[in-house]
Amino acid sequence: QVQLVESGGGSVKAGGSLRLSCVVSGRINRWDTVAWFRQVPGSEREFVTAIKWTGGSSYDADSVSGRFTISIDNAQHTAYLQMNNLEPEDTAVYYCAVDQTYYSARYPPKTLSHDYAYWGQGTQVTVSS
Repeated sequence: QVQLVESGGGSVKAGGSLRLSCVVSGRINRWDTVAWFRQVPGSEREFVTAIKWTGGSSYDADSVSGRFTISIDNAQHTAYLQMNNLEPEDTAVYYCAVDQTYYSARYPPKTLSHDYAYWGQGTQVTVSS
């Protein structure tokens, strides 16, 4: 079992920055994938970015590439999402998630929410114009 707790959401103006944190507890494997998704009311959860628990290259959605950065602090068992140059369209509830399926790091991480078994409770991000 894995437990995830997000924090760091809030309200900012367009162009501002926020850093979200996701504390991970429980049994984590070196091949696990940690991802961030976001959701607005009435829509499906949207993939944002993902990275292997051991670090390395991230895989980013086109909508956030160059603005958002995912990182892992293994010692703190925490995943981060640094969000810069925020836009009103980034307003959503942000969730971190873990996929424990084993597959080679040569393959890109999964981007569909149903592939992730563990989820946090979400944190609200609101960007005003």
